[in-house]
Amino acid sequence: MTGREGGFHTQQMIEYGTQVVGGVTPGKGGTEYLGRPVFDSVKDAVAATGANAAVIFVPPPFAADSVLECEAAGIPFVSLITEGVPVQDMVRVHARLKANGKTTLLGGNCPGIITPGECKMGIMPGHIFAPGPVGLVSRSGTLTYEIVWELTSAGIGQTTCIGIGGDPLPGMRFVDALRLFNADSDTKAVVMVGEIGGSDEEEGAAYIKAHMTKPVVSFISGRTAPPGKRMGHAGAIISGNTGTPQSKVSALNDAGVPVADKTSEIPALVRLALDRTAVTS
Repeated sequence: MTGREGGFHTQQMIEYGTQVVGGVTPGKGGTEYLGRPVFDSVKDAVAATGANAAVIFVPPPFAADSVLECEAAGIPFVSLITEGVPVQDMVRVHARLKANGKTTLLGGNCPGIITPGECKMGIMPGHIFAPGPVGLVSRSGTLTYEIVWELTSAGIGQTTCIGIGGDPLPGMRFVDALRLFNADSDTKAVVMVGEIGGSDEEEGAAYIKAHMTKPVVSFISGRTAPPGKRMGHAGAIISGNTGTPQSKVSALNDAGVPVADKTSEIPALVRLALDRTAVTS
């Protein structure tokens, strides 16, 4: 928490109203930072504060061990902001989390999660978000901000916004977030923001078609990217016929999800979905 990035964003989270109860920086246990106690280990922090969530700003070579330290301390939710965590390290993390089944990981390489007006765990600019009926899940941090600003400017607030990140091996995936939004009584519609590469969007579309009871609007970035060209995120690369924008848009359309060509079209599509939900409810 006492590092440059961790310290800056901790201050932002505190100012937003997030209940930050302490931080961890090995070697600085027993001190205070930003008015919060600092501990040498996650285990010590949990024992002293009862913390039930963690945000990780640790540099890439040590980030995976930080996740596993949180898991070992019994923290049920971890938001991993760090970009560039080695894929081999994430394989190790996923194996441990799957085997023990007690910790949910968001990220890495993600902006975090925010419930507007209540709590944010991450790096998103809190002032552009507003409370409302729309859930949002996205692989892209900057697209999250762009689309949220479009929604807020149009008078459409958000329940919770989840940035799942663009790494090849993320923690939470689209299906996980969609399932949570589907069960959330405050969420009336969902915006799903995908990009080229991988099959998460297609799997999300399959879930929407089979289980989703709420309308979903989508946007797929990178639709003009040439095959074999990585676009920003490590996971945003088309390989052969896998991860193409055409396959994602087709799967979503088949599930009844309108896919915007521009981010500016999303508010109108969301408004239409909300109006239809109000009529049928």
